[in-house]
Amino acid sequence: MLALVQRVSHAKVTVDAAVVGEIGRGFLLLVCAEQGDSVAEADKLLAKVLKLRVFSDAEGKMNRSLQDLDGQGTQGGLLIVSQFTLAADTSGGNRPSFKAAAAPDEGRRLYDHFVAQASLKHPTVQTGIFAADMQVELVNDGPVTIPLRVAPLPADPH
Repeated sequence: MLALVQRVSHAKVTVDAAVVGEIGRGFLLLVCAEQGDSVAEADKLLAKVLKLRVFSDAEGKMNRSLQDLDGQGTQGGLLIVSQFTLAADTSGGNRPSFKAAAAPDEGRRLYDHFVAQASLKHPTVQTGIFAADMQVELVNDGPVTIPLRVAPLPADPH
C-alpha cells in the first residue's frame, strides 16, 4: 500500500460543493491500494502513520506523533483520501499507467478497512468519498510531505 502523508495546519475535502471531511492540525493522508495488497498491509501502513514522529516537541525537533501532537495528550486530526493515482507508472512515456493499482472493488475494500481501523485507533478521523471527484484543500505545515510504502508480505512457504 502507498500513502502520501502531509502534515497540515488545516485540510478539507469537498464533493459537489459540500465539505465531506475537514480537520485542523494533523495529517492529510492520500492512500492507494496496489495489486497484491491485503488487510495486513493496510494495518501495517496505519500503524506506521499513527507512530510517524514529524510534529515538533518543546525543542523544535520532529519528535511527536499524530497521537501525541502537543505532548499533553492532544491528538491531531487524520483526513484520509483515496487516491489511486499514487500508483502511477510514468516509465513508459508521458501518459501514466495505473495498472499497479488495485482493482476498484479491492481498492474500496482495503480503503474501507483502513478507515475503519483508523477510526478504532484514533479519535479524529475524517474522509473523502471513494472514487468521487474531490477537491482537496490544505495548508501544508512546514512543508512536511512524506511518501510511505508497505509492500505485500511474502507468501508463507509452508
